[in-house]
Amino acid sequence: MTTPFPFTAVVGQDALRLALLLNAVSPAVGGVLVRGEKGTAKSTAVRALAALLPQVEVVAGCRFSCDPASPDPTCPDGPHTGAVAGARDARMVELPVGASEDRLVGALDIERALAEGVKAFEPGLLAAANRGILYVDEVNLLHDHLVDVLLDAAAMGASYVEREGVSVRHAARFLLVGTMNPEEGELRPQLLDRFGLTVEVAASREPDQRVEVVRRRLAYDDDPAAFAARWADEESAVRQRVVAARELLPKVRLGDGALKQIAATCAAFEVDGMRADIVMARTATALAAWDGRSDVLAEDVRQAALLALPHRRRRNPFDAPGLDEDKLDRTLEESAGDDDDPGPDGPGGGGQPSPEEGPQGGDAGEQAGTGEDGEDGEPQPAAGGAGEQAPARAAEPFRTKALTVPGVGAGAAGRRSRARTERGRTTGALRPRGALTKLHLAATVRAAAPHQRARGRSGPGLVLRRDDLRQAAREGREGNLVLFVVDASGSMAARQRMSAVKGAVLSLLLDAYQRRDKVGLVTFRGTAAEVALPPTSSVDAAAARLESLPTGGRTPLAAGLLKAHDVLRVERLRDPSRRALLVVVTDGRATGGPEPVALAGRAARLLGAESVASVVVDCESGPVRLGLAGRLADELGGAAVTLEELRADAIAGLVRDVRGTTSRRAA
Repeated sequence: MTTPFPFTAVVGQDALRLALLLNAVSPAVGGVLVRGEKGTAKSTAVRALAALLPQVEVVAGCRFSCDPASPDPTCPDGPHTGAVAGARDARMVELPVGASEDRLVGALDIERALAEGVKAFEPGLLAAANRGILYVDEVNLLHDHLVDVLLDAAAMGASYVEREGVSVRHAARFLLVGTMNPEEGELRPQLLDRFGLTVEVAASREPDQRVEVVRRRLAYDDDPAAFAARWADEESAVRQRVVAARELLPKVRLGDGALKQIAATCAAFEVDGMRADIVMARTATALAAWDGRSDVLAEDVRQAALLALPHRRRRNPFDAPGLDEDKLDRTLEESAGDDDDPGPDGPGGGGQPSPEEGPQGGDAGEQAGTGEDGEDGEPQPAAGGAGEQAPARAAEPFRTKALTVPGVGAGAAGRRSRARTERGRTTGALRPRGALTKLHLAATVRAAAPHQRARGRSGPGLVLRRDDLRQAAREGREGNLVLFVVDASGSMAARQRMSAVKGAVLSLLLDAYQRRDKVGLVTFRGTAAEVALPPTSSVDAAAARLESLPTGGRTPLAAGLLKAHDVLRVERLRDPSRRALLVVVTDGRATGGPEPVALAGRAARLLGAESVASVVVDCESGPVRLGLAGRLADELGGAAVTLEELRADAIAGLVRDVRGTTSRRAA
């Protein structure tokens, strides 16, 4: 077994270590979400936490870690009357991002269940994590169907496996810990709220601290056992402190004064629901117990707010996480009444979960323009580059309607277009390829029924063969790739025009976030095009790139379209099942180089010949319009919408029409 890196040997990252330790003291806090750049010891600290947890008393031989003092009456391995008790180390179970649902919740032997009527159940990761830690690295990349399972288990403290009338239930109370790099995409709000605490981590900028990080890591890599032995005393001291804090926790008193501060803070930061209040109360009592105190102080409430509120106050993925500490201090000061003495235990006092609760408990990249508009309405060049304009601020984004690709795809699970998926409504049956995951009972019975006499059936059970089994064909939703191609040339530099364009693109980015799409951004200006953002699930990164996009120079339209063609070609090789939508934002002009208009037309026809669903946002303005964007849309095989018509209903209807046209042309 590999020796883990000692928890106490982690350099810095005080907030991360404190959040993990508070959950070790009081699992009812609800887990930790660790956000930060790669290489900041996120996974190292989480994996080291298990060694600090006290041993767990379990029923000997129970695969679900039942507590001998109060065994689960519905445990599949029960009943546990007169069972022998034992002790084992606390487990940390890792959930891989690419795990199947059966691996997470467990699997039933369908053949034995149908033929013999027995519940032959193989436990999954949720059973292994019961009364321990469930760790998800890159939790923001977890598939939606696994997120749904985690939400259900975290809410109910139990896992249910239902397969065609056969049901298994077992306890699944675990400490949920997730790590993520925000650049790779954000979490769904429902899962985000399930994490009790969140911390932001970043690499230290202090040379001495960075030197110490490298020194300790090299020493650990050379001899892990010897390195761990050097930190054994510190590890033992922290472990004993965790045990002492757990014993003190029921005696901690949460007075009315502290409760009023908690309520006032949550109200001031406009967090949704009441979970934030409950988590803050539990965190504050755990902080007091960790410090060896039986009273919750104002400083505990402040620290609890810094850990429990930042991820709950975000309204959309473009909001920067964090908390205004000056506002927090003012709120705590204003809500501090005369009743500062701790009173008797109130709701949540002592940090213990109520029976019904279960185990859980400014815009980035914004830059103001520095160039001033001239009398003719065109902005004057900003200092820093010939013909380059400072970035225009995006207009307020608006809500768009659903944009769907026609037909039925087979891409990654999402919330946009129809697709063949593992989850969704049943549309038919087929022979399974590999392991059977979703049984179509009626089709299986129909396949086996004609052969019962030949197979010598004599009892009530159905005689099944492997060839009789039928997999349920299901239809759900998939995510798509939305590739934006944005004209950033001088002809697009007018402030009002570019501001509206950015606002519309931000609106579509927000919709892509909600529907679990990948997005990419190609820009063209001057003499070439560039991939400002390769296709990614991080729409907030796309928003930041768009917000800081400068404009100016000539209009190499053909270069932008050819760059988009290259991006789509590479993405088809990487993920052939994900379908794409091309959104070209331009006034249709093409300048620079020999025959720029003809070259742009050939590039557009190249994309059109490959049946790429597309829409052109026409940004041409003024009393005289050349209709160049409309011609470009015709060559792409899509449609165009003017900038004045760039509203939610118009865009949604247009793209549906474009995709329908594309579908008919492909047919």
